[in-house]
Amino acid sequence: MDRSPDSSTAAEPGTGTAPPSGSQAPYAGGGSHEHRWLILGVIGLAQLMVVLDATIVNIALPSAQQDLGFSDGNRQWIVTAYALAFGSLLLLGGRVADLVGRKAVFIAGLIGFAGASALGGAANSFGMLVVARALQGLFGALLAPAALSLLTTTFTDPKERAKAFGIYGAIAGAGGAVGLLLGGVLTEYLDWRWCLYVNLAFAVVAILGGMRLLHGGRPADRPKLDVPGTLLVSVGLFCIVYGFSNAETHSWSDVQTWGFLVAGAVLLVAFAWWETRAAHPLLPLRVILDRDRGASYLAMFISGAGMFGVFLFLTYYLQQILAYSPVITGVAFLPMVACMVVSSVIATNYLVPKLGPKPIVPLGMALSAGGMAWLTALDPTSSYAPHVLPPLLIAGIGLGLIFATAMNLATSGIATHDAGVASAMVNTSQQVGGSIGTALLNTLATSAATNYLVGKQPSPQLQVLASMKSYTTAFWWSALFFAVGFVVTLVMYRPGTPKAVSGSEGAVHM
Repeated sequence: MDRSPDSSTAAEPGTGTAPPSGSQAPYAGGGSHEHRWLILGVIGLAQLMVVLDATIVNIALPSAQQDLGFSDGNRQWIVTAYALAFGSLLLLGGRVADLVGRKAVFIAGLIGFAGASALGGAANSFGMLVVARALQGLFGALLAPAALSLLTTTFTDPKERAKAFGIYGAIAGAGGAVGLLLGGVLTEYLDWRWCLYVNLAFAVVAILGGMRLLHGGRPADRPKLDVPGTLLVSVGLFCIVYGFSNAETHSWSDVQTWGFLVAGAVLLVAFAWWETRAAHPLLPLRVILDRDRGASYLAMFISGAGMFGVFLFLTYYLQQILAYSPVITGVAFLPMVACMVVSSVIATNYLVPKLGPKPIVPLGMALSAGGMAWLTALDPTSSYAPHVLPPLLIAGIGLGLIFATAMNLATSGIATHDAGVASAMVNTSQQVGGSIGTALLNTLATSAATNYLVGKQPSPQLQVLASMKSYTTAFWWSALFFAVGFVVTLVMYRPGTPKAVSGSEGAVHM
């Protein structure tokens, strides 16, 4: 096996030009040509671990709360601590991968994530669990962009790249639903702590595979770290995620909500200004100003906001209204996962190479919006097969079309030395979108339920109706998110087949 360093190029440094599709050379940041599908398995396993951790703990929260004795008001911080660290540090993590080497950062992220998971599983207090979740987010911010950039530089042949991104997109999209199922099984049959300990099994397999298959070494064309830009964007994203998280427990007029949102917006504007002046920008404008790539980032942001909302509120509906157990709730999402996997693979292998992204991603947005709107018809007497399953299947098909296509286009044709930060933008878009969507939908749903109860005599039946009002509100807003996504992606994506996807001329030149 050729043990060339991480700098062996899948694209000439700084040019974005890929080698001929038939090249048998080792792929940058990955293993040799004959091991690329095993590398996909390792990368997919690591990505699954990171994505499912955003939802697996949700199922375990009631048990953890009872065991550790923390309040309802503090419960959200178990989720928010992870989102804050992960969302605010992703761009830095992506650039660190470009600076240090993707294999080193990938392995370090796996080891750190496993250690933080072990700490969380052994937590004997609320504070210890929050710290563990924050550390998971920190190491996840190293791991996720390194994983996607490894995939980007390993698969350069257009046809193989399409297959790889179809699988990877399905994993990224379905991870949340898998987390609900796995969390339900572990909580019901073992203990809530196993929702964290299970990451050790994922990590050990991924570490062994990564050590054996991935190439080491530092990239030859290493960018320098943009310290002012790093501080501006990390603190700005922290403020944005923190502000929307506070909206769940504080009013929008509270300074802890709007103050952080305004501060975050100002810092992100300052970051954008600085990136036009910095000699070595953290996020070079060439990465995001390509139309297809910018549209893909927006697609990930919008679909992240809508998707996490449906997972959250449909979980509430299935457990609180239909009285499903955590395990059955997770099983109920599996048909949606299956549709996401199938549509992801079909989109990247057959549809996008022939039609381009312009009809595919907007179609995914429209289907997802239709699925969310259909869910608003649910009521306390609804049942799974005739009322829940059809909109889930439609939404699953739509999300698969969005995720696989957007992830592929967001990293297609990128220069090797920008692969980490371009990959980080994909994860940042989805994570920040998910954080904002969850907080915003939670706030709107809670307000809808509160307003419904005003002036009415409390009763169990009325409480059920108020809950249904909150779920319906969340589903309508999720539908609106996807409707906006339909318009945005329809306008922004270029017509025709992207060269980097069709393979006609290698990479896209910006």
